[in-house]
Amino acid sequence: MSERVRTVDWGGDHVVLIDQTLLPDRFSLLRVRDVPALCDAIRRLAVRGAPALGVTGALGVALAAVRDDDVAAAARMLVESRPTAVNLAWGVRRVTAVHLSGAEAMLREALAVRDEEIAVERALAVRGADLLHSLCGARLGLRLLTHCNTGALACVESGSALGVIAELHARGAVAEVVACETRPLLQGARLTTWELQQLRIPHALIVDGAAAWLMARGEVDAVIVGADRIAANGDVANKVGTLAHALAARHAGIPFVVAAPESTVDAWTPSGEAIPIEERDAHEVLAWRGHRTAPDGTRARNPAFDVTPAALVSAIVTDRRVIDTARGERPDGDRPGADCSHTDD
Repeated sequence: MSERVRTVDWGGDHVVLIDQTLLPDRFSLLRVRDVPALCDAIRRLAVRGAPALGVTGALGVALAAVRDDDVAAAARMLVESRPTAVNLAWGVRRVTAVHLSGAEAMLREALAVRDEEIAVERALAVRGADLLHSLCGARLGLRLLTHCNTGALACVESGSALGVIAELHARGAVAEVVACETRPLLQGARLTTWELQQLRIPHALIVDGAAAWLMARGEVDAVIVGADRIAANGDVANKVGTLAHALAARHAGIPFVVAAPESTVDAWTPSGEAIPIEERDAHEVLAWRGHRTAPDGTRARNPAFDVTPAALVSAIVTDRRVIDTARGERPDGDRPGADCSHTDD
């Protein structure tokens, strides 16, 4: 990351964000001074990535309190701005919980969320690198495929899945990272390759549809992705296209690993069927940077996420633990077939 600028931070009386819509062409900071503007930044993906959204939500509620705005209304607005990523609601709830203690207490709590996320990213990187060493036989020269963007831009300082890759690179274990371009907004092409360049990690960019072919040819040793929400049974919601990679990895007989902070585990969502999937504007599919790419009258579907069943996941690694989904372990600690006491209420 350029001069170790945080993806999301507090600027004294406002929230500071790296504007990811401008990358890789231009590195620019957004200084957001009210919650409606922050929600707009979230919706248009100026800030994105589950961990970054958790910190953004926490700082957003604190911003409302510092401005003496309606905190409850601000909290609702923030949570509704992107419904799939559980971290956003988690960060909002955590800071809202100290509302009665005043604005200073809320800001302290929000800054604690930020600082804890930074520590989480480091712990996750180490644990994830150890796991991939184990799954891939501790060999060097790994060829790793990843999807969307899970680096510092999706978090605060170092990242989730891309943070694991960076740790493996520091250990001399990475030969190449295969980055999928990630349609329709090209977060992989625009953001992941930019971060890989910053980290000086060898990499190649592919179209999403090429991933299965490379795996089938034996040109990928493992797939590692992030998550926007992990259900109690281990189903994983992530950027659309992830399910296809999981299916291809299973066919190729290679590990498919999910790396995400513990806060992404949603014990109150029993399975992937209960995860709301955001449907974004069809224009993102029908056009690119203002230029229409499909004929007039063409319809488009634009789900932002898909759900990968736990059965296709080799393991989930968080900052606190490794969940061996291949052996039937679940994030909520239950085994398949056991009664689940969590509800959606």
